[in-house]
Amino acid sequence: MKHVMALAASGLVLVACGSETQTAASNTPSFPEARPDVVEDRFARLALTCVHQEYPNKISHVLQGDGDVRPPRELYPAFYGCFDWHSSVHGHWLLVRILATDPDTPMRSAIESALSQSFTADNIAGETAYYLQDGRRSFERPYGLAWFLQLVAELEESDDPLQREWRETLRPLETAIVEQIQAWLPNLAYPIRLGTHAQTAFAFGLMIDYARTTGQTELERQLIAKVLDFHAGDENCPLAYEPSGEDFLSPCLMEADLMRRVLEAEEYADWLSAFMPDIPLDGRGDWLAPGVVTDATDGKLVHLDGLNLSRAWALEGMASGLPETDPRRSALLASAERHSAVGIAAVSDEHYSGSHWLGSFATYLTTQRGL
Repeated sequence: MKHVMALAASGLVLVACGSETQTAASNTPSFPEARPDVVEDRFARLALTCVHQEYPNKISHVLQGDGDVRPPRELYPAFYGCFDWHSSVHGHWLLVRILATDPDTPMRSAIESALSQSFTADNIAGETAYYLQDGRRSFERPYGLAWFLQLVAELEESDDPLQREWRETLRPLETAIVEQIQAWLPNLAYPIRLGTHAQTAFAFGLMIDYARTTGQTELERQLIAKVLDFHAGDENCPLAYEPSGEDFLSPCLMEADLMRRVLEAEEYADWLSAFMPDIPLDGRGDWLAPGVVTDATDGKLVHLDGLNLSRAWALEGMASGLPETDPRRSALLASAERHSAVGIAAVSDEHYSGSHWLGSFATYLTTQRGL
């Protein structure tokens, strides 16, 4: 409820978007009106607008020859919208998530139509063929791949016949991605502690959730072994050095949110004491300041809006991993609420630099997907 109130108080109207400098006005697709008290309706409209919007587009594409010079829709026939491949993937995840958490959403017909357009056998065959081409082993690894597996996990949990059909349609690409990840993990000698796409802590968390949902026990075993090898002995994470100027993931908080997935509550409490020894015991929420965005038209600086959202869900996750009586829970949840209010208020359609992806982060938070 606090997430709903935060955006309602901001008075934002989230509708369709065009270019990075375009505000809600012309060329707006026709979607149902968002219910004023349901923020996820507004997030859904953002995703519906961009999942089949091809331009502007930032492709992640290694050219193997002249024949590889092609438009996004030919490179990525399912996930060519929303500015880049990973944002398209989690935009599709957002829409599936809305169907799962709000079966009566007025967006259902529009969502099902959009997803049916994307999730065809031919489109996924094209995606799989692209992914398996020589020179693409690191494509969207690990961030985009983690979001794709999260999309599969969402569909795996559904009993809806149409969603079960989509889940099977995605299976060839899923199989290729899992095989590539399992081949990569033994070769990864060090964690990647960045605050952006390459970070392993965030990706490993989503991958573990996927593996548990789909019964991928060997992938889960590999991931947990790697997580413990990388992080079991970590101490004194330098939270005071965060955030960097373009972060959308906190290296410290995402690692802590990851570790609660692989440790029992008491063990996690001890680990967190060593890793983040300065979490307050008095329940205050001002011990960690939200990131500040000074130019929402700048696609890199606006990352900090996403940081506030991902910090909020990480803080909630950390609290959920501790024993009920742990005195740090109140401070974690208070800071989560503070970051959530700032983060959700920043989600709008005004600039495509943020609107093409922030709705997914907001939906992950407000629907408590990671908990």
